[in-house]
Amino acid sequence: MRTTSQTTVRNLGILAHVDAGKTTLTERILYATGTTHKRGEVHDGTTVTDFDPQERDRGITIFAAAVSCAWDGHRINLIDTPGHVDFADEVERSLRVLDGAVAVFDAVAGVEPQSESVWRQADRHGVPRIAFVNKLDRAGADLDAAVESIRRRLHPAPLVVQLPIGTEDGFTGVVDLIRMRSLVWSDGGGEAEEGPVPEALSKEAGRRRRLLEEAVAELHPAAMEEFCMESTVATPTLVPALRDLTRSGDAVVVLCGSAYRNRGIEPLLDAVVAYLPSPLDVPAVRGTNDGAQEERTADPAAPFAALAFKVNITSTGRLTYLRVYSGTVEKGDAVWDSVARRTERIGRILRVRADRHAPVDRAVAGDIVAVGGLKSARAGSTLCAPGAPLVLEPPGVAEPVVSMAVEARSPAGADRLASALARLAEEDPSLVVRTDPETGQTVLSGMGELHLEVATEQLRRVHRVEVNVGRPRVSYRETVGRGVSGLVFRHVKQDGGAGQFAHVVLDVQPLAEGFEFRSTVVGGRVPQEYVRAVEAGCRDALAEGPLGGHPVTGLRVTLTDGATHVKDSSDTAFRAAGRLGLREALRACAMVLLEPVVEVTVTMPDDAVGGVLGDLAARRGRVSGSTARGGAAMVTATVPLAELFGYATRLRSRTQGRGTFTARPTGYAPAPAAAPAR
Repeated sequence: MRTTSQTTVRNLGILAHVDAGKTTLTERILYATGTTHKRGEVHDGTTVTDFDPQERDRGITIFAAAVSCAWDGHRINLIDTPGHVDFADEVERSLRVLDGAVAVFDAVAGVEPQSESVWRQADRHGVPRIAFVNKLDRAGADLDAAVESIRRRLHPAPLVVQLPIGTEDGFTGVVDLIRMRSLVWSDGGGEAEEGPVPEALSKEAGRRRRLLEEAVAELHPAAMEEFCMESTVATPTLVPALRDLTRSGDAVVVLCGSAYRNRGIEPLLDAVVAYLPSPLDVPAVRGTNDGAQEERTADPAAPFAALAFKVNITSTGRLTYLRVYSGTVEKGDAVWDSVARRTERIGRILRVRADRHAPVDRAVAGDIVAVGGLKSARAGSTLCAPGAPLVLEPPGVAEPVVSMAVEARSPAGADRLASALARLAEEDPSLVVRTDPETGQTVLSGMGELHLEVATEQLRRVHRVEVNVGRPRVSYRETVGRGVSGLVFRHVKQDGGAGQFAHVVLDVQPLAEGFEFRSTVVGGRVPQEYVRAVEAGCRDALAEGPLGGHPVTGLRVTLTDGATHVKDSSDTAFRAAGRLGLREALRACAMVLLEPVVEVTVTMPDDAVGGVLGDLAARRGRVSGSTARGGAAMVTATVPLAELFGYATRLRSRTQGRGTFTARPTGYAPAPAAAPAR
């Protein structure tokens, strides 16, 4: 059943590199839509979406924040996502439930490292995007250069639908190439003044409109047909063609402006409504029911199905953020948690505006809401109608790469620390808490140094637990450099009752990545159920390698022979033989220690390049590229993660506070012999 309300909903995210202006753009959208009556500023700590004290202190977005606003008869559910790589998991969870996105780019810097990362994340989820080139009022701003960087580094077909009026500090408005009109904003803000295309830009606007028509005609059949017949593409054909190309991902519409000066916001909102999809325009969500694939359309009359993508525990209770994919849910309804396999009851339903909420009676397919009263739901849980169970694919969770030891400063705080860490991990699944079985230390693992720093501050500020932390430890891996063949292991145990007997012969060889197990046993010498037990035992042995107890990866294990005992052989015996046999085999192999490496992009003044390159070399960095533009240099290098602790402070000292860097994990590489094994 198609409803008007669903066609007028847009679920979108704001994606960008850190400091490209995402949060400022979100604030201007809220202001333009009348949701707020005062423009919040990041530097003043007065923004709606950066409401956490740490976000306001640091001036960056840390937690994805959802807001809801209205524009031109449409309801826009918007999620402002973090731009720092340490919080990429927040972006991943948000993209899982979004129908579209606005990618924000700095008009001076163009595509930056994290811009590329979030773009690739959106690619994986098939999320249609439009691009907004921000900060056109800055010195050095260049729309054409930014668009070319989008074309070169992200590889979509950018379709520019606006032409700036004025440059840098003189930027006052845009020429709308779709309707061939000018939109000019005054210094005081407010609505744009519409007028004809300025005479000085008339020829250039005509040329760019022609380029736009040609680019669209190359990609869209209806536009191509009209272009061949009429030698032009009229606006009534151009707009639907842009919509189709955006939603298919074949092209990206590019707009421009200055969020800080409140210029270009209304045309961007018009583009969101015109080009990005509604919940009815995206494919039906797929899930599983008893192993069988099942689809649910965005129909309010269909059985209820929703995905929880965020949990927020506040002083007033526990809020679970949901994307409703099908059906309708009302306050007081009972729902089935397919992951926890228990029934929950919806206590309240809230329309979200960052840390403020408006109660509503119901939510329908296509809505993004917060609900209270759920006790077991986690990020990734599927909530559905009890009579129509379904399991939706949860958002992926990245593997942590940095760890640190955490302990309460006083014995009295130990219990509160355990509770606080559990709540942190519940709210942020990319944080992992474990107890080291050898040292007994509580270890907190996350996506980077800043991620762990923020978590530690949350313990102190929110949970009132004072802690001591140790130097962050990175997660090493071990792999096989040279394998062994024909290793014989016999597991025999006799303790008075039924004994245990298992005889296995293993080959271990290097593999590019992961773990692979296979059996070449013939003649039934090892029954198939015991072969599976040997594989399970081998997987158990991968938890700790012989070099330093690190997880083992990159190997192929082959069971080549074995023997059984008529009475004493069992699954338990062969699992133990697989585990102990592989451990012995790994001790006989030539093992290699792997350390996590990251790609670091450092931006600095030209006069600081020498010192920065020397420091990167001292940290075992390998430079892979460098560029220079406008008195600034950008160096890209691959650096072991263990060498990056404290780098931000060192970089600031070497560049007089003018240098910045970003880092993103790229995998693992062999560590030198002197690297710590534990």
